[in-house]
Amino acid sequence: MNDDLRNIILGVVAAGISAALGWLARTALSRRALRRKQAFLGLPENSESLLVVNRDPATSEPAVHRFDVYALLELASLIKDCHANLQMVTQDNVQQGFGERTEFCVGGPGSNRRMVAHMSAMLPGVRVNVDPEPGPDRGAFQIGAERYRLDPGVTEYVLLARLTAGQRPDARPVFLFCGQRAITNQAATRYLARNHQRLARRHGNGTFVLLLKVVNSQAYGPDVVELVEDVTRAAQAPLPPAATAPSPASHRAP
Repeated sequence: MNDDLRNIILGVVAAGISAALGWLARTALSRRALRRKQAFLGLPENSESLLVVNRDPATSEPAVHRFDVYALLELASLIKDCHANLQMVTQDNVQQGFGERTEFCVGGPGSNRRMVAHMSAMLPGVRVNVDPEPGPDRGAFQIGAERYRLDPGVTEYVLLARLTAGQRPDARPVFLFCGQRAITNQAATRYLARNHQRLARRHGNGTFVLLLKVVNSQAYGPDVVELVEDVTRAAQAPLPPAATAPSPASHRAP
């Protein structure tokens, strides 16, 4: 074997080893990223999850708004990426606690009874005006001492929350997507899908409540979303006295 042939063989072997090492490194990084995603979403391999579907309040018949359907599709894709299973149930057909299975709950208190229960139990500092009559506060969020009004198609708000039950280390999280309009629910699910790695780095696998603003949805749909503030502390504390004036058309914790 001459030197040229030996060099060619050594080069091929070195290239093969480098390719194999690169593949192993990429596989390890991919598996690590998947494990982190599964931990943040509370979706271990082959685990069960619950997808709670709201109803369209604008119709008298049971129906789901098309933007909420898109939101559910976004969440279903996230769940399948984690190699987990999902069960889809309607908002008026859930009769179980939380913490046993990861839950994704879509829709505000005006369209989702399950959302009302979660907010009453875990977010006493949040009130949502569900008055069907036109007015400046229709659909407005009250979070602590701050009020966030709806300007349809221009400025709209949505809460994205990851909540856990008590201090159980094995408790599965509940994700809430509570928007002022259906398109904001989709915006929040898309925000979670795009930013879950950053959210996991910042918040770990703990509780957080984020207020997001959907900008000019009439032109940009659910794609332009801004983080307004982390409102975890205000959302979990009782409303201050100045913010608890009687409002029969608003959802509030009992």
